[in-house]
Amino acid sequence: MDMSDVIEVINFDQIKKLIPHRAPFLLIDRVEHVVLDSEATGIKMVSGNEPYFAGHFPDFPVMPGVLIVEALAQTASVMVAATIPDATTGKLVFFTTVEKARFRLPVRPGDVVKLHVIKDSNKGPLWKFAGKALVEEKLVAEAYFSAMIVDPDR
Repeated sequence: MDMSDVIEVINFDQIKKLIPHRAPFLLIDRVEHVVLDSEATGIKMVSGNEPYFAGHFPDFPVMPGVLIVEALAQTASVMVAATIPDATTGKLVFFTTVEKARFRLPVRPGDVVKLHVIKDSNKGPLWKFAGKALVEEKLVAEAYFSAMIVDPDR
């Protein structure tokens, strides 16, 4: 691995330049240790003010598992956009599959979720990943997923 292939931190403002997601659906706050074309770790700082906690569940707030998978995908999207910026600028990334999703422990307000994604393969606009979400080094969720880079003007 060449050190020029590593980006130590992509901050919140840089994330917004790389992917089109915005509040309340931008689910990552920072991406760390991006190895271009290979892997990255997203960081989600879960606040008690997240809009989904009003209904999921008011007396025992838990981050929905599907949003953890979405945060994994957003982390992967940042890695892809940083790897091939010319091919992703102005494009969208859509899920094509989610497989073997497993939810192990609840994610609650105050948790810091580390979202580690590893590229499995890519062929043209289709990218496949394995992702794991951890809180305090404990596995809270995992999934395999693929996504496709799409031109919204098509």
